[in-house]
Amino acid sequence: MTSIAAEPWFRAAALRRVFDILNVEGGEARVVGGAVRNSLLGLPAGDVDLATTWRPDEVAERAKAAGIKVVPTGIDHGTVTLVIDGKPFEVTTLRRDVATDGRRAEVAFGTGWKEDAERRDFTINALYANSDGEIFDDVGGLADIESRTLRFIGSAAERVAEDYLRILRFFRFFAHYGSGRPDAEGLKACAQARAKLSTLSAERVWGEMKKLLAAEDPGRALLWMRQAGVLAEVLPETEKWGIDAIPGLIAAEKIFSWAPDPLLRLAAMVPPDTDRLKALAERLRLSKAEAACLVRFAEAPAIAPTLPEAALDRALYRSVKEGIIARLKLSLAAARRKSETDPAFLAETAAFQRLLARAEKWQRPDFPLNGADVLKAGIAPGPQVGELLSELENFWVERNFGVDRAALVARLESLIRSG
Repeated sequence: MTSIAAEPWFRAAALRRVFDILNVEGGEARVVGGAVRNSLLGLPAGDVDLATTWRPDEVAERAKAAGIKVVPTGIDHGTVTLVIDGKPFEVTTLRRDVATDGRRAEVAFGTGWKEDAERRDFTINALYANSDGEIFDDVGGLADIESRTLRFIGSAAERVAEDYLRILRFFRFFAHYGSGRPDAEGLKACAQARAKLSTLSAERVWGEMKKLLAAEDPGRALLWMRQAGVLAEVLPETEKWGIDAIPGLIAAEKIFSWAPDPLLRLAAMVPPDTDRLKALAERLRLSKAEAACLVRFAEAPAIAPTLPEAALDRALYRSVKEGIIARLKLSLAAARRKSETDPAFLAETAAFQRLLARAEKWQRPDFPLNGADVLKAGIAPGPQVGELLSELENFWVERNFGVDRAALVARLESLIRSG
């Protein structure tokens, strides 16, 4: 018998309390979805969600009676969140779909575990564990866990038509959990329905893409997305730019111990064009911080491997450090990839590695003068103040920040006299 009873998270007191209040009077709760899937795959469990035969109002009533905080996170769809010792547990009543339109579903509550399983997306996500840790599988998910096969439950085309976001979820889950080639029926269903992605909210689309790009190695999933025409639907900017830089970036992340960065991976797939990346960020409703990250990348100057370190310092001062670091990481990854087959790129790889190390340690120096110094020198408030400061700052930068305050004040006075 397959069981997760020995998992530490499963034995935790908070989860046992949830079981204690719901597994009474003929009712039952079972852990379902990601926590079960990940434990069977030997991965961290993450969030713990439960399915139950109790209706949401009954779940809430029993939890409140036990002194447990209740948050009605999705009560219309049968979900309430129980918070115990600061840990949330989503508890959802067994359901069946009454109607779907590709974006949302109208559901009816039920008590059948098999019926609840069959309305879910993938077999590996429809495994349940009862309070003893025993696994229940009505859809063949255990075999797919064993072979790391990502497969829709029942008809792939029907599951996709119920919610078109499942197209992206197919590739996202394949990136995280799949192996070999994607399931042929699932791939075909996603390819055929790809135009329907335009009916989804931008937030949902970017949410899935960001999770996909956060996978340890999203390369194979991105390749199959491109083959199926799905990538061009979501990121048309990649159509003429491509995903060829991704394998080299993934390899560099492992070699240089870079944390996987979805936005750097996205930057590797799109042209460094400010206007196009601003449009991308707006279309997909990226956060302000995410949009700014892409723009910094696009606006940063391209750094040649032969650039002297002093010139790099000047570029870092005049641009944004994070944007230049992104450019250097992508250049280093590309050069290292080429060096695997052409030793001529070893020197370029070493040069980019040296420049990146310097950029990461660089601290922006403070310009010694300000507007008050110009006013004190006798210049009236107005545009000339900024013009003189800009000229002096350029003078200071071009001399690698080595001119001290006294020398800058002397130069200011000289400029005023000659002005």
